[in-house]
Amino acid sequence: RDGKDQGRGNPGHRPALRRHAGVVATLHRVGEGVFRGRLRRRDRVRRIEHPRISADPGKRHAAVPGSVDRLCRPVRSRDHALSHLQRQGPDHRRVLLAGSRNIAQKAEAYLKSTGIGDTAYFGPEPEFFIFDDIRFGQTYNEGYYHIDASEGFWNAGRVENPDAAGNSRNLGYKPRYKMDSHQDLRTEMLLTLEQIGVEIEVHHHEVGTAGQGRDRHALRLAREHGRQAAEVQVRVKNVARRHGKTVTLMPKPLFQDNGSGMHVHQSLWKDGRNQFFEAGNYGDLSQMALHYIGGVLKHAPALLALTNPTTNSYRRLVPGYEAPINLIYSMRNRSAAVRIPVYSNSEKAKRIETRFPDPTCNGYLAFSALLMAGLDGIQNKITPPGPLDKDLYDLPPEEMSKIDSTPADLSEALNALEADHEFLLKGDVFTPDVIETWIAYKRENEIDAIRLRAQPPWSSARSTSTSGPATS
Repeated sequence: RDGKDQGRGNPGHRPALRRHAGVVATLHRVGEGVFRGRLRRRDRVRRIEHPRISADPGKRHAAVPGSVDRLCRPVRSRDHALSHLQRQGPDHRRVLLAGSRNIAQKAEAYLKSTGIGDTAYFGPEPEFFIFDDIRFGQTYNEGYYHIDASEGFWNAGRVENPDAAGNSRNLGYKPRYKMDSHQDLRTEMLLTLEQIGVEIEVHHHEVGTAGQGRDRHALRLAREHGRQAAEVQVRVKNVARRHGKTVTLMPKPLFQDNGSGMHVHQSLWKDGRNQFFEAGNYGDLSQMALHYIGGVLKHAPALLALTNPTTNSYRRLVPGYEAPINLIYSMRNRSAAVRIPVYSNSEKAKRIETRFPDPTCNGYLAFSALLMAGLDGIQNKITPPGPLDKDLYDLPPEEMSKIDSTPADLSEALNALEADHEFLLKGDVFTPDVIETWIAYKRENEIDAIRLRAQPPWSSARSTSTSGPATS
């Protein structure tokens, strides 16, 4: 306990300390159910008290010299740290059920209780843009944003990216090394993530031409990836900042360019066997996997309120730009909401890929909701629409009209969640209060906030720059 903190008279003032390098993360209970976290130099801490705080269910981590640190990880340097804490009630015993991490724990417990499987593996693929500069502002009488990127088509002729002239969509995907100006930066991000236990299978330049990149994470427990989804955002932003760059994970930062999603790979296992694998079927998928897909597609409109939780999310989910707006499944169609990866025929690698989520979601909530939707599909033997491997852009209108699509905006997704959330309440994983609070908050603080802003009455002709990238 730091001597300066003594004598303040805060009730139940007890710090829980975690150790990392020369920094200690402290948690102070300053009132009933109210906690305040601080970072302190280790040499300033005189005594350690460890209350009932845990990083994982059923585990207590003693803060003693030499103990393995499970809570505190480096953020930027040895002088910074990040602490993950589980919310508990005022008596230090009752876990607060509304905490998103606790929801993920309950989802995993519910999976085991059904007997369908004992482990759910998830592997997200967050996409992001690396920009040189971002500025924006919104006041009573004006609003603007400004983005600059060395790879942008508007910077044609710069030495670091002479290929920028005439850039159009699809020219950014996995370019040659010498033309990928952010290869080394993304590699440094990968190495930084590996230092904190985030296993990356691959990283590469994405389709977006103004510095879009993607990381594919190895399959792990849904709860672990929920934590890592938040950590990844902190790390990639800090690595970019060291190089004078800035990173955004917003789904649609640029007009008339591809957006950033977060495809989520999923599989269920039981007794060491992949329950989604059955050789010889379409995509080598088992009947259980098809029913899981059926649940995800049936509940997709409601799911998007959690997996795509911002108004900007729906700027990405529009026809074209490889956006996964069609509620079907396929092995090859990128516009399908669920795709079956075909780069391996092994049981270990078999999984489904849900393509509509984006990096703005809370991983704990999004992954838990996807799992609950899939389990509902298995329990009710829901048959999914599809598969459809045709080029949807060539389908006649009468056929396209039979294919359901994702909600057009956040308001539509919230309405769907309000009408369809019983599957989330099974096993008390989500609660009615959590759903109601989420919907009310989003409507008041995001939908209404955007609706009240002034929008210039531009026509499509005036809002489309003739100097922009090709869009045909």
